[in-house]
Amino acid sequence: MSSNETLLKVEHLCQYFGFNKAVDDVNFEIKKGEVFGLVGESGCGKTTTGRSIIKLYDITSGNIYFKGIRIAAGTLGYKKAIADAKAEYKEKLAAAKDEAEKKRLSDELNKIIADNKEKLKAAEYDRKNCDREYSDELVKKVKEKYEPQLANASAELKAEYANELRKAKHTKLVTQIQMIFQDPIASLDPRMTVREIIAEGLIIQGERNQKVIDEKVYEMLELVGLVREHAGRYPHEFSGGQRQRIGVARAIIMNPDLIIADEPVSALDVSIQAQVINLLNDLRHRFGLTILFIAHDLSVVKYFSDRIGVMYFGKMVELATSDELFKHPLHPYTRSLLSAIPMPDPVYEKTRKRIAYNPLAEHDYTTDKPTFREVAPGHFVQCNDAEFAKYQEMMKE
Repeated sequence: MSSNETLLKVEHLCQYFGFNKAVDDVNFEIKKGEVFGLVGESGCGKTTTGRSIIKLYDITSGNIYFKGIRIAAGTLGYKKAIADAKAEYKEKLAAAKDEAEKKRLSDELNKIIADNKEKLKAAEYDRKNCDREYSDELVKKVKEKYEPQLANASAELKAEYANELRKAKHTKLVTQIQMIFQDPIASLDPRMTVREIIAEGLIIQGERNQKVIDEKVYEMLELVGLVREHAGRYPHEFSGGQRQRIGVARAIIMNPDLIIADEPVSALDVSIQAQVINLLNDLRHRFGLTILFIAHDLSVVKYFSDRIGVMYFGKMVELATSDELFKHPLHPYTRSLLSAIPMPDPVYEKTRKRIAYNPLAEHDYTTDKPTFREVAPGHFVQCNDAEFAKYQEMMKE
């Protein structure tokens, strides 16, 4: 069950690659213990959003907060604000009538520049130091726990203290977020055994006790429906579903707070998809996991997610609870996606009508620009003033 505690907060996230705006001003929160579904067609920015959260990319602008700590901060927004202010005030200064007005405008400009430079400096500091500060806090906790006992400690306790201290020094905050990748073949190193693949995160974190590592690997293998004998094999010896289970085990062994599942079943057969989804559901309840579930299959997302965000061309166009989104889809693109879901009913399929989404025909944003607004409690839609009024009327029906 999800709680009211916000585990992840994505604020005005932008991820640009040159002129390509892969993710453009996306906002959402994920509560602790919930499954948040992110859906949309191929190329809409779902995977890029997940990769930006786990810091595989340096974000262009915006902020990402995890456990209340800013783990990623873009700087382009602040640089653009400074450049825009300079251009705007250049014209104002040229049109100023007297020296007093020029001084006032100049002071305003300097304040805007100073404020944005301060924010830019803070963003760069947080981006570089969030992991180190998190590690320092863990080291402090380990010392508080063990140091009072060290005076008359046994060699075994001293070794345990050294091991825990080393792990605390090597732990990064971002390792509390793990990712299950879409392609179960490409995401596993073919030259490493399953034991090495699953244990790699623990070793990087500083674990040196081989017995502890092996026991955890065996425990994870059994948890995901494999057996201990699989630990010595290589990825090419497994089926697609088994490889994806190995990917799940690799993520779970780090005991993460958040898992980003990037289309974890799209490359698998339908029967295997159900097995992997049920496995994720079991693990979610067993470990109290929070999951960002990225997919394009809405029927799977409805079954698995508490809330769903719909993305189109890099923007979040609708966000609501799973039941609410299917009951009251408001944005034309969401309605188009829902109309594409096939049903195991030949009579229904004969009469099912696909709804085509044409943004140029559906929206007039020439003067009235859209923003992401709350149409009903917990139900957000990208719309302008006219659409906002129309959607509110639709909610009353």
